[in-house]
Amino acid sequence: MTAAPRWRETEIVFTGPDLENPYVEVEAWVDLVHASGETLRRPVFWDGCTTYRVRFASTWDSGAWRWTVGTASAAHRLEPASGVLEATRPTTPSVHPALDRGFPRIAPGARAMTHPDGSPAFLVADTAWALPFRATLEDVATYAADRAAKHFTAVLLMTVQPDMGARGPRGRDVPGGFEVGFEDLPDGHLNQIVTAYWQHLDRASAILVDHGLTPVLVPVFHGFGWKGLGSAGPVICAEEYARFCRYLVARYGARPAVYLVGADGTGEEQGVEAGGEEIERWDAYGQPVGIHHRPHSRLEAHQDAPWLDFRSCQTGHDGDHVPDRLATMWMHRPVKAIMNGEPTYENSGRPGKATGWWQGHEAWSNVCAGGLLGVAYGAGSLWQWRLSPEEEGHPEVFLAEDAGWREALDFEGSRYVGLVGHILRGLPLQDAAPCWDVLLRSRGLLVPGRLFLSYAEHGGPWVFLDADGRIPDRYWVIDPRTGRLVDAGTRPRNLGSIPGEPEVPMVLICADEPPPVVVEQLG
Repeated sequence: MTAAPRWRETEIVFTGPDLENPYVEVEAWVDLVHASGETLRRPVFWDGCTTYRVRFASTWDSGAWRWTVGTASAAHRLEPASGVLEATRPTTPSVHPALDRGFPRIAPGARAMTHPDGSPAFLVADTAWALPFRATLEDVATYAADRAAKHFTAVLLMTVQPDMGARGPRGRDVPGGFEVGFEDLPDGHLNQIVTAYWQHLDRASAILVDHGLTPVLVPVFHGFGWKGLGSAGPVICAEEYARFCRYLVARYGARPAVYLVGADGTGEEQGVEAGGEEIERWDAYGQPVGIHHRPHSRLEAHQDAPWLDFRSCQTGHDGDHVPDRLATMWMHRPVKAIMNGEPTYENSGRPGKATGWWQGHEAWSNVCAGGLLGVAYGAGSLWQWRLSPEEEGHPEVFLAEDAGWREALDFEGSRYVGLVGHILRGLPLQDAAPCWDVLLRSRGLLVPGRLFLSYAEHGGPWVFLDADGRIPDRYWVIDPRTGRLVDAGTRPRNLGSIPGEPEVPMVLICADEPPPVVVEQLG
């Protein structure tokens, strides 16, 4: 009997019909019933010739899962047709918390992710958009090691090169080149799938997950795209877009994943609603589904849709801090989780743009404005996966001067954004709300009686106004540029103050117990 470790991907391989285009013609699934009575349905995907696969992650660490195959057409038989998996405990811990605590999700009306065991989850996302179609596996490993060391937890990815007008040689790590996920994408269609492309992305995404990084998957971009050469997203019909969304759930949904069903558009484009509904229908684990909006979008599309878990905005690419964009999103009803998924890219277009601490200040400002889902970072030349400082063919307005993706990895601002998640680890942000009346001067988040967090752009002192009975009595002051503990003690009463060096950014945390970042330093 095949073992199915809890929260780890298990694969069943089938032999199926030999058809002209199985990707389009075959719709199949596997129903899995656990001894407890829990039932999960996972979609099957075609993987070349007569090979079909289903990927599944057990939600239990013991007991049998009995499974059976179902198909939309009786003529499309898969063998074997049934079987049994035995749920087990994983034999080794994982770097990725979702593989031990369960895949995070966003509960209806919640503003942040939590694991099934109730522990909080927070996205610290990088925007390596072009990695799937440009990066070799060796490059992915180099990239993942760097981002993991800087405490990133997610990577935003274009699953396919989206520009219908892009031309170049086939191949990753080839100047001007890229690999192709669908042969007919240049014609605005998603029917002629290239299975070898997705087999490579299997391995690349596994490297990311092995480094604790969750792939954030965009089916097809709706806005600028890769080089601004006519993104296919807006012209692909709803049926084809939905089918592709189902394929992504089938192929990657038994490992940690987040889905951006719309990207760099209004969210009203054809295919977005159908794609969101298809993910909701087929994702047995309820992993987060969101829309990522262009800077000039109204941020209102599908607000009441049950499949929409979160909304991600852009605040432009010109170096302006616009946390009020998050504050506007916070007010929309029904409640959805929110984040800024694309602040200004560091060094994009001109040296010095949005560099260094600009990125840290931006991230902390967005969190305190209500972006409790997470923070994001971007670097010029990295998001395009520019192979070298000499590679031509990319619009200069989005490139970092004298940098390819390797050089852009070292931009200073990435360290500060990564530290945001490191400092916030384990804190109950899912219950927090922006708060302005506890302290004089600084931004804050409050969970009444449990947590108060303050980001002071210009440092201390922190003068308390109406804190007694609302926030805990113990405090810790942390330098957000290093993650190091600066001060700790018992909070003074109303009208008392905690001293702090002026003009030095600091984070104040008030809680009953020291946060994990403090515990690690105190031993």
